Amino acid sequence: MSDDYLARIGKLIRDARQHRGWTQTQLAEALGTSQSAVNRIERGNQNISLEMIARIGEALDSEIVSLGYSGPMHLRVVGGRRLSGAIDVKTSKNACVALLCASLLNKGRTVLRRVARIEEVFRLLEVLSSIGVRTRWINDGVDLELVPPAELDMAAIDADAARRTRSIIMFLGPLLHRMEQFTLPYAGGCDLGTRTIEPHMIALRRFGLEIAATEGLYHAQVDRSVSPGRPIVLTERGDTVTENALLAAARHDGTTVIRNASSNYMVQDLCFFLEALGVRVDGIGTTTLTVHGVPQIDVDVDYSPSEDPVEAMSLLAAAVVTESELTIRRVPIEFLEIELAVLEEMGVDCDRTPEYAADNARTRLVDLTVRPSKLEAPIDKIHPMPFPGLNIDNVPFFAAIAAAAHGQTLIHDWVYDNRAIYLTDLNRLGGRLQLLDPHRVLVEGPTRWRAAEMMCPPALRPAVVVLLAMMAAEGTSVLRNVYVINRGYEELAERLNSVGAQIEIFRDI
Repeated sequence: MSDDYLARIGKLIRDARQHRGWTQTQLAEALGTSQSAVNRIERGNQNISLEMIARIGEALDSEIVSLGYSGPMHLRVVGGRRLSGAIDVKTSKNACVALLCASLLNKGRTVLRRVARIEEVFRLLEVLSSIGVRTRWINDGVDLELVPPAELDMAAIDADAARRTRSIIMFLGPLLHRMEQFTLPYAGGCDLGTRTIEPHMIALRRFGLEIAATEGLYHAQVDRSVSPGRPIVLTERGDTVTENALLAAARHDGTTVIRNASSNYMVQDLCFFLEALGVRVDGIGTTTLTVHGVPQIDVDVDYSPSEDPVEAMSLLAAAVVTESELTIRRVPIEFLEIELAVLEEMGVDCDRTPEYAADNARTRLVDLTVRPSKLEAPIDKIHPMPFPGLNIDNVPFFAAIAAAAHGQTLIHDWVYDNRAIYLTDLNRLGGRLQLLDPHRVLVEGPTRWRAAEMMCPPALRPAVVVLLAMMAAEGTSVLRNVYVINRGYEELAERLNSVGAQIEIFRDI
């Protein structure tokens, strides 16, 4: 068998294993072989028989025996169906990736409960495994265990996986305490225009970190004599910027004050996790965080990240655009109150239960029931603001909701360079959206959605918005290459099908 075929088969096996949520060790146990043998197979460095391919396919419930590269995943959507019943919100994607990075602070065993099984998490797990962290899914694949090595092997980092996630940027904060020099691949992720790491560096230079960027790599050097002598003022109230500053401050021997900090949901979850590690954080939920660092962290920690408010908004939008009655359970209400106020102004009929605590005992949850509503365009424009304002990632969902409302809605997505452009993909499905400039879209409603076949936008939230519009459109639509959706949502098609949608997953043969 040629090296090319071996490499293609190996990649197919790796993709199938990751889709199943298994580690190489788990697959090896199912096959009665070693983890190193599975590693060689996935890298295309070992001859493999048809019998072994069939056994792997059976173990992973995947038709690997076809021998070809399966190609990207697509969705076939039969629209015009009403949703009904109840659906639970999964744990926060953005909190989970921050906590995976934060596990590098700890020399002990970290267990994260109900981790979102999404591509962004899988990419980070590949990176962590490649540098020596032992990762495995436990409790029937529900929870995740991470055990770091005594020394990280940064020379062995999986550069391909690292470049496919922007979250790799949050390795900088923990790593500057573990080694004096290291390299990281450039951060990737969604195509949302140019985003600089300079705001991160303004914070991290105060801990002695300097970076030179050459040939697709960040070359990091740490000066141990440097420490923040005065409060760190972030020039951008960004979520990942705040998280990186927190991660750097967590093991700094002293007190660090971070001003103009984000107080968004993933930042709060990270603060709660740091407290579980023994790091005291004052001011959680405000824009001034005071971190009392601990130079060495070696504890066995068990933590449950909270639910994802952006996924909750996605499910809420699904109910609105399909004119359905749907109950969305475990909604982190603190991070959706502005969105719900705007929706109620537009006429959305929605009830909520009394509040109850999330598994982290800190985040407040409710169950929401949405009913078919007659919508009117809001008087004011829709625009994001740092928390507690309307969430930046929830803005795209208002494009689909506004398209279902009577009147004109102005959406001003001022944060990203070109995300608003992707919202005009809704015009392929019958929408009437006019792009005024790279940041502003005028939406005319109501819309009579129509089925279409189209490529998935390269940005996560606009991609889901297109999927929701397809669910509302009579007829059969096809959304091609949905990897970007799988980056942020766990089994979204299957879960929507459980409440009445008709979405089929398929691949090119």
